[in-house]
Amino acid sequence: MTFKMGIDLGGTKIETLVLDISQQPVYRERCATPAHDYDQILDMIEAEFTRAQSRFGGDMSLGIGIPGSISPRSGKLRNSNTQCLNGREFLRDIEKRLQREVRIENDANCFALSEALGGAARGYRVVFGVIVGTGTGGGLVVDGKLLNGPHSISGEWGHNPLPWWRGEDGAVTCYCGKQACIETFLSGPGLARNYQSRFGRPCSSAEIVTGAARGDESCQLMLDCYYDQMARALAHLINIIDPHAIVLGGGMSNIDSLYGAVAERLGNYVFSDFVETPILKAARGDSSGVYGAALLWD
Repeated sequence: MTFKMGIDLGGTKIETLVLDISQQPVYRERCATPAHDYDQILDMIEAEFTRAQSRFGGDMSLGIGIPGSISPRSGKLRNSNTQCLNGREFLRDIEKRLQREVRIENDANCFALSEALGGAARGYRVVFGVIVGTGTGGGLVVDGKLLNGPHSISGEWGHNPLPWWRGEDGAVTCYCGKQACIETFLSGPGLARNYQSRFGRPCSSAEIVTGAARGDESCQLMLDCYYDQMARALAHLINIIDPHAIVLGGGMSNIDSLYGAVAERLGNYVFSDFVETPILKAARGDSSGVYGAALLWD
């Protein structure tokens, strides 16, 4: 294929990217996701593909990054926090609309692939990619290839319980039905909810970060707690997988102080006499997932 098209279907935005034969971007578009209307989501993806196809011709592959994954047993999408997608035969429906083969992967898998092949973790053999934004997700890349198992859930670290939980605020029921999931602590909404639970007043995740930088004591305490929770969650990954690098993406990855603060806490939890695992910030920012979607045909 001369051109590779990727679509990142996020909870708030749908991003489209077209790469040329040298993997340079030649087209980008973003639009808001109609997150509560399945048919409108299909309409928008169809419209984006048709628009790009009319510009670049029919010789174009398409990969889509989705929240959740396709069940290998039922063919239906599940585990998505864009809940109108759950229970739908999304791959079948979009291929029927576009009349062509489409490759689909979890959005965090696309992110991990992008950063391992051409982003912050390029050159590392085993890479775990972590998304911390409105939700949490993860993907594992080994020797430049996505590692996915028979259930298509590799990397779903966010729906395990927070390790070494100390009874701190935030042990609410996750949308997945379980309690004390990592996502309910480390996502942006999770941090804001936990702040309100602890201090009795609303404060967004962005306001917490800004407040901590200004010297607000409650915000500093909450952010310090967040660093430790992140260190515990990533230490679990290191103990099980021992990756050569961990890359962070999503809105919460833009907290610059997070990288040093988490790294210095890892030694408290990793089952080793030293910890050298680099915690890296995504090189391609919030567009990394759509790059990975385009590269699914590689």
